[in-house]
Amino acid sequence: MRTVFISAIAVCSLIAALPSEAAEVNTYQVTSAEAPSYLVLDGTIEAVKSATVSAQTSGRIVKLNYDVNDFVPAGASLLEITSKEQGAELAAAEASYARAKALDVEAQQTLTRYQALFPQGAISKGAMDQAIANAKSSQQAATAALAQVTKARENLKYTIVAAPYAGVMTARHVEEGETVTLGQPLLSGYATDKMRVVVQVPQQYRQALVDAGAVDVTLADGRQFTIDKPQIFGFTDTQSHAYKVRLPLPENTPALLPGSWVKARFAVSQRPLVQIPTSALYSVNELTGVYLKVNDSFVLQQVRIGENINGKVEVLAGLQNGDVIANNAYQVLMQHSAK
Repeated sequence: MRTVFISAIAVCSLIAALPSEAAEVNTYQVTSAEAPSYLVLDGTIEAVKSATVSAQTSGRIVKLNYDVNDFVPAGASLLEITSKEQGAELAAAEASYARAKALDVEAQQTLTRYQALFPQGAISKGAMDQAIANAKSSQQAATAALAQVTKARENLKYTIVAAPYAGVMTARHVEEGETVTLGQPLLSGYATDKMRVVVQVPQQYRQALVDAGAVDVTLADGRQFTIDKPQIFGFTDTQSHAYKVRLPLPENTPALLPGSWVKARFAVSQRPLVQIPTSALYSVNELTGVYLKVNDSFVLQQVRIGENINGKVEVLAGLQNGDVIANNAYQVLMQHSAK
């Protein structure tokens, strides 16, 4: 059963325009085939590496080198904090280390002399034991002093905050001249080299996604990617009860912006697909139809169409398997209007 969606005026004009002979018109037989039915979901782009840099020392900010939306090279100085206090701590630690090292050298030399004199009986057993203890103690003290130097040197390095990776700055949490404390957030940003799409997949489609094994991603600018290794979380979201799925995009893909909406789709079932050549369509105003062969004549049959795939358009309603239509709708009009 089918419904012919055509007005009475169009039918009259069609019958008047088209004679009964239809043998000269190129025809196309409609056939249906099995095709995947897709679930289309909204997703968002997010950066794989995104972080907020916090203060690892206290002080006053004396210089801000970058602002929001700036591209920052890896290792670049983001901001600078006053370093007088940290520099003084480093100087004091180096002085303490020098003193501990000198005492260690003296203790080691004393031990060496005692070791030479002890077999001769010139040094008592107690003095020898004391020299050994002093040598070990001074060595440990020198090691501890060196650790303090390392700590002070690192603390001084923290006054210059460097970018952990190349990327774009998204937020600035402090201002120049502001005093910051240990652990206070300073700047936020993300790396531009690795991006991924995040989608929420309803529970009932999780197995279909596993079976499909691949997801097609379409960006807002029309670029398309096929992700063959979707990362499906092993638990659902407590609010939506959907599975979170990450779809890693190719590295260093240009013009990817975190937060952008994308479309993700994957096959969930099979459905009958009817396709016809785009040349078979006749469109005027809001009417879209084809010329259906009925006996020896052509009748305008209204159809509802879907997406265009490889030069053929999908027919959602109006035709069925085995129908014969004109291969070129405008050829029919021109051929019979000339008669």
